[in-house]
Amino acid sequence: MEVEGVAGGRKNTGTPKAIINSKFGSNASYVVEEVVEHVQDVCTEVSVPGLSVPGLSIPKKVHIMYRCRLELPEFSVVSGTFRKKKDAEQDAAQQAVDKLGIHPSIGKPTWEESLEELVSRISYLFSDKFLGTRHPMTGHLRATLRREGNHCGSFPISVITACDVKVNSLCKKIDPKVESNPSLALSFIKVAASKLSGSLSSPDEKLWIKRLNPYPHDIIESPIDQESCPPEVATVHALYIPSVMEEPVEPISFDVLPSVYYMDIIAQKLRMASASELLISRPTGKVSSETKLYYAAPEMYWSEASSSLQLAESCKDSLNVRASYLCDQDIYGNAILAAVDYTWKSKELSVEDISMQSYYRMLINKTPAGAYKLSRGAVITAALPSVFTTKTNWRGLLPRDILSTFCRQHGLAEPSFSTSLVLLKPSSELSGSPKEMGTMNPLNETEQADAGFLTSTIEESTESGSTCQCEVKVSCELAGPSKKLKTMISENATGQASAGFSTSIIKESVESESTYQCEVKILSKTQEVILVCSPKESFKRQNDCIQTVALRVLSWLNMYFLGIEPEKLNTSAEALDITFNPERFHEEFKFGPSIHGYQQRDIQEVINKKSQVDIEGQGSGISPTSGSLARITYSVSLVPADGHTKELLESADEFEFEMGTGAVISHLEVAIAQMSVGQSACFSIDIPDQEQILAASDDFTRINSLLNSYHCRLEYSVKLLHITELLEDKMEQAFFSPTLSKQRVEFAVDRIRQSDATSLIDFGCGSGSLLDSLLDYATGLEKIVGVDISVKSLIHAAKVLHSKLSKDSGTIKSAVLYDGSITVLDSRLCGFDMGTCLEVIEHMEEEQAHMFGDIVLGSFRPKTMIISTPNYEYNVILQGSSAGNQEENVHEKSQAGEHPFKFRNHDHKFEWTRQQFESWATKIATKHHYWVQFSGVGGSGDVEPGFASQIAVFTMEPPSPSTPSRTGDSPVSSTEEVTDSCKVVWEWNSSN
Repeated sequence: MEVEGVAGGRKNTGTPKAIINSKFGSNASYVVEEVVEHVQDVCTEVSVPGLSVPGLSIPKKVHIMYRCRLELPEFSVVSGTFRKKKDAEQDAAQQAVDKLGIHPSIGKPTWEESLEELVSRISYLFSDKFLGTRHPMTGHLRATLRREGNHCGSFPISVITACDVKVNSLCKKIDPKVESNPSLALSFIKVAASKLSGSLSSPDEKLWIKRLNPYPHDIIESPIDQESCPPEVATVHALYIPSVMEEPVEPISFDVLPSVYYMDIIAQKLRMASASELLISRPTGKVSSETKLYYAAPEMYWSEASSSLQLAESCKDSLNVRASYLCDQDIYGNAILAAVDYTWKSKELSVEDISMQSYYRMLINKTPAGAYKLSRGAVITAALPSVFTTKTNWRGLLPRDILSTFCRQHGLAEPSFSTSLVLLKPSSELSGSPKEMGTMNPLNETEQADAGFLTSTIEESTESGSTCQCEVKVSCELAGPSKKLKTMISENATGQASAGFSTSIIKESVESESTYQCEVKILSKTQEVILVCSPKESFKRQNDCIQTVALRVLSWLNMYFLGIEPEKLNTSAEALDITFNPERFHEEFKFGPSIHGYQQRDIQEVINKKSQVDIEGQGSGISPTSGSLARITYSVSLVPADGHTKELLESADEFEFEMGTGAVISHLEVAIAQMSVGQSACFSIDIPDQEQILAASDDFTRINSLLNSYHCRLEYSVKLLHITELLEDKMEQAFFSPTLSKQRVEFAVDRIRQSDATSLIDFGCGSGSLLDSLLDYATGLEKIVGVDISVKSLIHAAKVLHSKLSKDSGTIKSAVLYDGSITVLDSRLCGFDMGTCLEVIEHMEEEQAHMFGDIVLGSFRPKTMIISTPNYEYNVILQGSSAGNQEENVHEKSQAGEHPFKFRNHDHKFEWTRQQFESWATKIATKHHYWVQFSGVGGSGDVEPGFASQIAVFTMEPPSPSTPSRTGDSPVSSTEEVTDSCKVVWEWNSSN
């Protein structure tokens, strides 16, 4: 009875470490040590996430690796080095398994093998050796041994299933139904105990096990017991949940003396004789919580047909709906929700208070909207957004993470996401064939997991009938809240030569000329399909696609939990491209509507009801628009009809949300839309849902009394602190196709292609959109350089440029990206044939923009310089105001420093009118001996208010033989002391 594991003669299954532990138990010792790998910081090659980019001058982190030494009675082995400790341990165990000549069996263990392992495990749990270890179950064992009378040493079987993961795992191997019905494990434990009748006793009618031979006194009073201070009286605050829905949930409390087993006290509260009559649910609430439901074991009988304990028919009417909903398993009779148990960390009893607020928060966390509200810390104010715009603007848990949380809360498998690439570029662009759209089969995360990746094939038909295939591999990191799909392209040259296909073109189509579609499946623990959402829409970004589809499912599920009529639910499912199995769906979520609709009013009636908004303070003129981010400070209080008291429920010093997405309750968004920065407002609304009020309040007795005694309303007090304007490119996309940013790049590319320039520098290159576009065309450029102050953007540019240059560099011989300011002199930025600066100067202060004009033409001196900036006068069109007002007011107010129209981006420090821009450009051109021409993109220069983006093209005047030498004719004056201030972030050379 002292050995953990099974006899050596049986087949060995499981991981190498499991095999070693099964054979040697505690005689196997794993010693893990850290191994520091120092990586030389070389500029020639640095690993950037997702791509190895030569030339990135970024310090590398020291790698911490792990090596494991496995000590066995007869020999020892040492593993290789690994990034994870568990991998090192498994490697050492595998070496030991090989050395011992153990051959793991193929396939799943048989019923008899699993039962044999369970018998061995039960034997170990009641051994002297186990009692001397630190394990949650040993605290229970010692507590039962401190009892007096007949119950001394009688150990509740339910505690074994609640505390020991290995026992649970073995029971699931015997019968997978244990996953959905944990009480089945009791049957298997009793069977295992009956096979140990020489050492253990477990009467047929009782749910306890007792060791026949007493434990040695020195083990009961082991050194582990003496490590900490003498135990004190523990006060437990818990909740009593009646099985009758009409009876309220009530808080209860009790003291646990050091000499008393807390399970016996809970049993008494439920009117039972001893703890052996208690069952314990799986943990509920937070992942690390010890919160569990304790309830009376229902009347059971032994079924000869199934060889297991079965529930008596008379007990099925006592199902506790609220308790069952909380822990996602059937619970019968009254129950107590408590967070009290022995843990791995200490032998002392761990106690956490469970309040009514905790209960209601656990309830709302079971709904999609509730999980989002809790993630925002705004149970009353926040609302699940109706649309996903960008990750940048989203606040709180992302939709995919919420969906994963929802599935875990309801005992389901992780949601399965699969994405498909849809090619936008017609195949005629690849081979001259008629226009056909390339498509991809779905890339399912759950298929081919053993291979570590998934494959899908893009096929394009050619005129000759042959096929070009490009295989796409997606790393198989299974669905989860923080997992990502990584797409890698590999070539499969099938008929490429005869068809005239270029695999680089196909790869480019997949990477840049494609959109994503996504499908998500909600599965049961047994992998039965419950729900599928497969929208037809496609998205440019894979993450946007996944998050949007996840949000669709969440929104639809939320309708169900709000108790929407079945007909409307089906109609909504069809509109959202959702299909579901009605029988499985209603079986999994059968308790939801009855729980959440029990105290709920008509939500739609509340939303449609108008409320008076009182706005105070002088307006700043800066008001939110749809898509902008509003930052507020707010408080919400419960106010009875008599108005004599006001109970604060929720508040936040800073709370940010995106306007127009439904991220807050509708009343608040309507109020904010009427305000400008600096103003305050007050308004009151009817109570939409008592569940939310009670989840927000930490004084249940007081708030519940007010709700039951008076007609109460919620009173909001809010102040608008700041507005982050709608991003410029989002606003411009509504008016221009292609977008203004793309038109600006195309303008610069055309000028460069028409020139004989061999070198180009892009001032403020950002993520390298211009440099990237240039590589798609044949030019005479041999050297390209980018400068920016954002290292993050430069790293992105490095990835893109390296990828393209590695495939086909064309005439390019060198490329460099610098981290530095474009208003500070650096000799390496001087003397280029062509310079560009697209939509950059408006992000500086005006003084810096004037400084840049002087330094770029006076010191850097490219032969040709292209500078673009927004035309402020065009904002009248972008922001939907009348042209008449623009002609009358814009010029005068701009000159006076007033702004009747907003800047296009919150980061713009200024925006110039045509007159201001032309005056600035003409002045610096004359000063530094350049000619200047004006043009633009977006709109027309001949029609008011001109181009949306105004452009100046500066051309250096040729030196005249009759003109004396002028200061500034050379890139750097000989009298200037130049210090190279920029840092090389990435460098590429064709010779390498």
